[in-house]
Amino acid sequence: MSRVAVVGGGLAGFAAYLTLRHGGIEDVVVFDPAGGDPAAAWRRRAKSIRQRRMRSESDGHCLPTSFPGLAVRAALRRRDPRPLLASVCDRYHPSVAEFLQHVEELRTASGWDDALVPTRVERIRAVEGGFRLDGGHLFQHVLVATGHPGLNLPEEIADDPRTVHAYEPHEYADDVVVVGAGMAAATEWLNALAAGARVTSVRRHEPARRPLNVPRPLFSRRGLENFHAAGPSERELFLARILEPSYPPGRDWDEPLERAGRRFRVATELNGAEQLICATGFKRGFRHNPLLAQLVDEHELETYGSWIALAADCTVPALTDGERTLALSGVAAQWAYPAADTLVGAKYAARGFLRRVKACPTH
Repeated sequence: MSRVAVVGGGLAGFAAYLTLRHGGIEDVVVFDPAGGDPAAAWRRRAKSIRQRRMRSESDGHCLPTSFPGLAVRAALRRRDPRPLLASVCDRYHPSVAEFLQHVEELRTASGWDDALVPTRVERIRAVEGGFRLDGGHLFQHVLVATGHPGLNLPEEIADDPRTVHAYEPHEYADDVVVVGAGMAAATEWLNALAAGARVTSVRRHEPARRPLNVPRPLFSRRGLENFHAAGPSERELFLARILEPSYPPGRDWDEPLERAGRRFRVATELNGAEQLICATGFKRGFRHNPLLAQLVDEHELETYGSWIALAADCTVPALTDGERTLALSGVAAQWAYPAADTLVGAKYAARGFLRRVKACPTH
């Protein structure tokens, strides 16, 4: 039996690997069918929506420690204090290019490629003292970081030849409908307008306007204590509410829409536009992830709505004890950390996992 496995080689798995190595855990194996660039999926999506700046702030990085953040790195590299000043006011947002360079530097320096096994894990089964992955590999501790379970396309327009998902490569027609109202949708409004298109934003509700994808207090210890103290029904309702679409406030978003005048309008129904861009994010819930769905069914795990019930440190209580650990990271860990699909959330899960690994005796 080997000691530690990370299932998933995206950014959440990468952050977990770096955190474990920083914590002194050397024998980490990472399973990922793509077997390479941890930012590959994120890079494709960012390129598709022409994203230039990160929504995250200085601490939205992959380093296992919070300091130094990306603002410090930028200030030192440029010999310019302005990134630090912007960070103090929560207004520093690194460029996509800076973030990707940061990931590549860490990938090269960390031995990431040597830890990878280019295999898709399709089953995790609990055994005495650990877990069996598929039919062979045995590990004492496993962290599952398989990312989003797929792009969400509304059924009523999924087969429409005009439809393209925002996270897939595309150009812009002269008359565009953007379905959705979150960060990707707002980015596509501006992209299509800049390309000269007429844009209709189709949405059922007005989006929230906030800098981060969940309210800022939920990144703090006090905010999490209140969240963890809530009962299951209250927590389920709270998650459903705060995970609704949002995008940042500010003139960078508002002024282009105001200048567009009649070229931008809001509607509740589709029209006959040449192109339908679905900025509707990802499928939600563990049932859309075959690995997690089988894990739940085979081990009769506790669930609430779309979420697997987790302990505050992102571990699965029924399968974690003094000898073994099973933890979730990324979007699947929102029951423990609402902003789990951020880099800050990935490191929160990784640190909880590391504490469990270090507390367990080695088999």
